Amino acid sequence: MIRLLVAMAARHLLSRRRQSVVSLLGVVLGVSFFLAISAMMRGSELDIMHRLVDNAPHVTIEDDYRTPTRQPVAQMFPEALVQLHHVVPQTETRGIRGYPRILDDLRRMPGLQASALLGGQALVSFAGKDRAVGLNGIVASEYVRVSTIRRYMVRGSLDELETNPNGIVVGDELARLMSLTMNDNVNVASTTGQVRTFKVIGLFHTGRSDFDAGQAFVALKRAQSLLDRPNRINTIVIRLVDPDAALAEAARIEQRVRYKTVSWQERSEDLMSALTIRRIIMYAVVGAVLVVAAFGIYNVISTVVLEKQRDIAILRAMGFEARDIERMFLAQGAIIGAIGNVFGIALGCGLMAGLMRVHFRFPGSSDVSYLVLDWSAFQFALASGVAMFAAMTASYLPARRAAKVEPVDVLRGGT
Repeated sequence: MIRLLVAMAARHLLSRRRQSVVSLLGVVLGVSFFLAISAMMRGSELDIMHRLVDNAPHVTIEDDYRTPTRQPVAQMFPEALVQLHHVVPQTETRGIRGYPRILDDLRRMPGLQASALLGGQALVSFAGKDRAVGLNGIVASEYVRVSTIRRYMVRGSLDELETNPNGIVVGDELARLMSLTMNDNVNVASTTGQVRTFKVIGLFHTGRSDFDAGQAFVALKRAQSLLDRPNRINTIVIRLVDPDAALAEAARIEQRVRYKTVSWQERSEDLMSALTIRRIIMYAVVGAVLVVAAFGIYNVISTVVLEKQRDIAILRAMGFEARDIERMFLAQGAIIGAIGNVFGIALGCGLMAGLMRVHFRFPGSSDVSYLVLDWSAFQFALASGVAMFAAMTASYLPARRAAKVEPVDVLRGGT
């Protein structure tokens, strides 16, 4: 019976070739554009997430508390009737106390790598030029496990900080701006008034001009001396095997160490919200293309139902049930949707391959950038599923109308 119904559905579509071809082209174009745009937008989203997650710590422990410490005067007189103004906070040396013990505890946790970092502001001077940079004191052998900076090295190596404690690794953009080359000696002054001389032993290029021109790496001990923070750090950076678990892991770590612990999701909450809204808008726009195609299918099947009223009545008189008639017209939508999917996916793959060849350069950057597309099976399944849903939905109403045809009224010429 199913084979007979499908054959009759195909015959009906062939009886109106022009309209059927137009409807089919609508599905083909809808599927192809849906697939290409969805893959392009999803690819760019994954690229942003890749840069966000891979190029930054998954979890960061800061030398601060989520709830600020109350000042001694407030602790001593919690319910004082006299209010004291302009109380100077107690002076303290900022930093994470007992960080070696904290690092040992963290490294015992499975699926986690941690490294200490001391960050501060400094002024790099060379040949009469001065540039403010963010100075990062690290233990190179530990830091490379939680950072991707090693893959961006273009000259020298970050590991040389272990053998050359007076070395400094800077971005190639900073080197260009200050006319620096490998093995040049530069003076680095901190906000505490300390000045040290470092030798350039490495250059990195991440493609982010602000980072390449504004960050430098030195050995942790030298940073502690330069910033006048002996045996102190102000950040612990953590990398997880599962980045999606960062939010829950950060909450658990903060309960243990008490210091403010921030996950990459919390740090990028505004960006995550923007990406979600962007995804909704994208699917609404590309879905509208298939909705337009669905109207073409609805028009074709509705016309067939109106023209084949007598044939439908004869089939009902011959013993076909209402659900058989409904299935026959639903099969017409399924045929258009299935054939449109096949050719639409083929055309969509061609569009995606063409988009991947598009390259461009951002102003001020020498790097060539390409569009990133998502070729995952999910994109193909989503495009096919939405197309079939639109086709079946468009054919449902005419199919229901055909199933309600009363053979007696039609054969007698009644309305």
